Formats: sequence, structure tokens, C-alpha cells
Amino acid sequence: MTQVTQTGAAPLPSRLRELPPVLPVLAVIALLALPLGPGGEGGAGPADAVSALVVLYCALRLVRERRRPLSRVAVALLGLPVIGLAVAATGASSPGAGLGGLGRYLQIFVLVPAAVLLLVRGRTDFRLLAWAFVGLAGWQGAIGVHQFLTGTGASYQGEEIRAVGTFGAQDVMGMATVVSFGLVCAVGLALGAERTAVRQRVLAAVCALALLVPLALSFSRGAWIATVVTIVVQLLLAGLSRALKVGAVVAALGVILVGGFGVGSAMLQERVDSITQVTDAPDQSVTDRYTMWAAAVGMWREHPLTGVGLKGFPEHRDAHASLALSAGSDTEGAGTGFVRQPLLSPHNMYLLILAEQGLIGLLALAGGWLALLVCGLRRLLRVRRAGRGLDCALVACGLLVWQLTDFAYADIGGPSTVLTAVCFGLVAWWALASHGTEAAPAGRAAPVPEPAGKAAAR
Repeated sequence: MTQVTQTGAAPLPSRLRELPPVLPVLAVIALLALPLGPGGEGGAGPADAVSALVVLYCALRLVRERRRPLSRVAVALLGLPVIGLAVAATGASSPGAGLGGLGRYLQIFVLVPAAVLLLVRGRTDFRLLAWAFVGLAGWQGAIGVHQFLTGTGASYQGEEIRAVGTFGAQDVMGMATVVSFGLVCAVGLALGAERTAVRQRVLAAVCALALLVPLALSFSRGAWIATVVTIVVQLLLAGLSRALKVGAVVAALGVILVGGFGVGSAMLQERVDSITQVTDAPDQSVTDRYTMWAAAVGMWREHPLTGVGLKGFPEHRDAHASLALSAGSDTEGAGTGFVRQPLLSPHNMYLLILAEQGLIGLLALAGGWLALLVCGLRRLLRVRRAGRGLDCALVACGLLVWQLTDFAYADIGGPSTVLTAVCFGLVAWWALASHGTEAAPAGRAAPVPEPAGKAAAR
């Protein structure tokens, strides 16, 4: 018979107590593997709902443990965006738009990252989430490759061959984002693994090479650029000699896959060439992007400090955009019919913040991201000298570099956006938390966690 404590509550089974608290975060990642309903508008999905439960679960744990959760540095960096968001919400065109935009920004950049920071107990939990990213990328990438080979993907140049995974034609960037995150995690796990962790290094390297195929078949120029920049940064941070060896292997495999087997070589070459033609002979998508960028700058010039208000870009777009802007982008395929999607954002996160939140919002958000990057790089250099935990450092810094680079070509929106929140949480844990201890082995009591950001990595 179960022994009852003095308070009358039965103690939790030992196996239940040993479960990592990041399991709810794993549920958020796993839900993004499920197919979305066709014809959706690409808004919040089941993973977003579960992310709200993750925040609630974290809050209940804090109340139960009765401990100070965050250091002053962590509170300052994670809470800094709230200032600009509150000001921009008051300037929204309607209370509903202000509250909706405020909730979305708080979810992605404040609440979910803070919850992930507090639920990750050590490097073991961090690696678990990193491998979950790799697994999700492999699943979505496999579906994307199948779409390309069978002609069941999204429409691209009149053929339904664009790999989009389960996200559909309405969110063509979803699979590219997921695969990029998984590729960055795999590269970090492979480069930073300890000499004794041969199995992790080999498996991560194989996963990274395999994910190159669906990333190429996504035909996403922004994801390509961000991934190349990130992998170069990861290689340099891991060491120059290792960077040269890995770079030679990747270049050889790229020649074999694209040149030798002809895997979409003509279309891929044309897509790559279009990156260098954005000024000489841009296509309509590039023209639309330049036009919306100019419109965002025009909004900011009229309201330099506070912007036009949250979710105000669509309302003010036509007043600042030139006649070169098209009516929308055409999408079809991957199980959906022809749909014309309106252009409701500048596809540049920095300009979107500048237009809707002004300089106050941009300095608050981007300033916090840069501070996280500086703190993360400082700890990376520290653990590289110690020779332990370099894989977590490369993953965290790589995810942040990828996101900051991609924000120059994209903004938040769609079901995959919740992964951005999880990424910022992992980055915040590496940059601000004390990660000198791992999760306690089975049968031993876990150490009392220190406030996040209080101590340096030991």
C-alpha cells in the first residue's frame, strides 16, 4: 500500500519524478510533424496552443518550488521587448489588433523563451531538444523529397515540385525553416561532440548531410543564405582546421548530388543565379519585397519613435507602396487549389518592427537579441577552452545566427513560428543560465537549480 505523507498527499512515483521537465516542449515540437488542414491561412495551430500550456506548466512549477526563477540580467533581456510592445499596442488601429499583436509577440519573444529557459535543467535536456529539432527536420524533409519526386508539392514554375512538407502551399517557408533548424542543430552536435562521443558525431554528421537535399528542394533563397552563413560561422567557431576539412567534404558531396546525379540541377542553378540578379533583373517576388521594404521605411519616417501600431502594416501599406507592388502572391499545389495570398508584411522582421513599433520597439527587441548573441559567444569561447559542452554552444549560437540572418528576408507568421520561440529559449538558456551541472542520474536527487543567469558555466 502506498505510503502517505503527513500532508495526506501520496508522493509521486520515482520514475515520474525523474522525467525531464522539457517534455511539454518536446510536445510542441512533435505537434509540428502533424499535417495541417488544407486551405488554412497559416495562423496559429495546435503547437501554439500547447506552447501556452508550457508557459502555464512552468509557472506552476515555479510556484511549487518557491524559488526566484530569473536573475536580473535575464529579466532585463527577456523583459526588454515588453516596453516597445506596450507602446505599440496602444497605438494600434483597434483594441483587438493591439491585443492580438501583443499576445503574439509576447508568446514568441518573451513567455515561451522564458519557459524553455527555466525548464531546461542541463546539457542533457538541451541535447534532447536539439535532437528533437533534427528528428522533426528529418520527417518534414522526407515528406518534402517525396513531394518533389512525385510532383505533389507546391507549385514552382508551373510544376508542383516545391518541397513544403506538411505545411502546405500557404506556408512555403515552413518546411525550409524546420529543415534549416534541424541542419544547424545537427552541424553543431557533430562539430562540438567530445572525442569519446563518436556515435553522436557520426549520426549528427549523417543527418546534416541528408538534410541538405530537402533544404535545396525547398527553393527558399532566404533559408539558403541564412544556412550558409550559419554553417560558416559554426565551422569557424569550432576551429579553422576542422572548418577546412568539413568544408571540403560538403563541397564534394554537393558536386556529387547536384552535378553527378542531376538532382534538380537546372532549376536549382536558376534559383541560385537569381540571388545575384536581385538588382539587375529581379523577378516579381523580389520587386514586391523591395516595394514593401520601401513602404515600411515610409511608415517609420512618419512615426519614427512608436511606429504605426501593432498589426498596422497592412492598413498603411497602400498609402506608402508604389504601383510596382502586385496584388498578391499565387499559391497552389500540395493538396490545395489556386489561392492568391495578399501581401500583408514586408518579409523583413527588422523593417516590420521599425514600421509598427518604431525605434523604441526595434532597439528593445534587436538590442536584446544582440545581447544574447554576445553572452552566448562569450560562453562558447569559455567552454571551447574547457573542452566540454561545445556542441550545445555551437547549436545555440548557430540557431541565433540563423534566425537573425533570416529575419532580413522573413518575419514571424505561420505554424512554424512557434519553433522560433523555442529557439530563443535554447539560446537564452545557453547565454543566461547556469549549465555547469547535468540532470541528476537515476536514483540520485537532482541538485537545487540556481537562478538563471546567476553563475557562469563551470
